[in-house]
This record gives sequence, structure tokens and C-alpha cells, in this order.
Amino acid sequence: MTLVERALLARHAESEFSVRGVTNGEPGIAGGLTELGRAQAGQLAGKLASVLIELCAVSEFQRARETADIALAGREVPRLVVPELNDIRFGEFEGRLLADYRAWARAHGPEDEVPGGGDTRAATVGRYARGFRTILARPEQTILVVAHSLPIRYVLDAAAGRAPGPTVEQVPYAEPFALTAPELTEAVELLGDWARAPSWPS
Repeated sequence: MTLVERALLARHAESEFSVRGVTNGEPGIAGGLTELGRAQAGQLAGKLASVLIELCAVSEFQRARETADIALAGREVPRLVVPELNDIRFGEFEGRLLADYRAWARAHGPEDEVPGGGDTRAATVGRYARGFRTILARPEQTILVVAHSLPIRYVLDAAAGRAPGPTVEQVPYAEPFALTAPELTEAVELLGDWARAPSWPS
């Protein structure tokens, strides 16, 4: 059985939440793209126009699905919803300024649960590793993954040999990053190992 050869990772385009600088980790809360976000997704379509994409994996969030729909408009590309690539759940920080959550995150360890039922970073990284393993097991040769800044940043950093930190740099909107299957596999192994014994880099 042939497995995936490469993955193209793209953060969703600018959304109604991101332009306001607020968090949204609950997929059932509606929040689509802004006008600029739709234009960014259209630019992503141009960047992918010459690429044969056999499958598009998305999270459960409206902003990811809408970005994929615009980026692949007019193309018969099947969708695969991968809930494991959903954004982190923010607990009591849901709907509040992202800056408030990031301040909390910098001051707490990877196994500390966000108050109000949010996710730990360790559990989230482990979930992301499982999501990317689902993609690595697919038979399609080239897969577009449209998700969120956090899973993409974690895997890009891991591909460069960097473990998760208390806060990470945001990924640009609607910009594709290519990883070969061996690169993605190595990154996922690093993330999985870290999630089992998490600690922040010194």
C-alpha cells in the first residue's frame, strides 16, 4: 500500500476571531473568515494551482473549512475532517483576548490544565501527534492540511528539531509549508516523545 509522500500545511486565513485578537477553541462556535481572510484564501489557491492535491485534511472549525473551500474552489479534492488537529481548548479564556491566555501559558507548565476545563499543552501536543499520524497513514501522495497556527507551528518546529515551548511564534495566514513524509514522521515522533515526558526547554 502506498502512503503519503508529502503534506502541505497551511494555517486558515484571517478569521473574525483572529482579527479581534480573541480566542476560540470550541468548534461549535461560528466564526468564518473576514473579507481579507477570503482574499488570503484566494491567494493560497493561486499558490496551489499547479500542485496535484489528492486530499485535503481540515479541522472541525469553520475558519479552516472555509479556507480550504476557497483555496480548492473548482477542484474535485475530497475532504477529511481530523478533529485531533482542532485548536487548543482555552477553558475560562474562551472568547477572551489571546494575549491574556498567552500570559497564563508563559507562567504555567505543560501539564497544567487551563482553568475552566481547558487543555494542557502536553495533552494537546499528544493529540496533534495522533492527528498527523492519521495523515501519514493515508494512501494519497500529496495532502493539503488546513488547520491552526498551533499544530502547524509545533510540527514545523519539531521538523527543525525544536521541542514545544510555553509560547510559540504564530504561523502566517494561508501560507503553505511543505514537509516530506519522512520529515513529518520525524517531527511527529519528537512531538509524541515530548508529550509523554513534557518539559519546557531550558
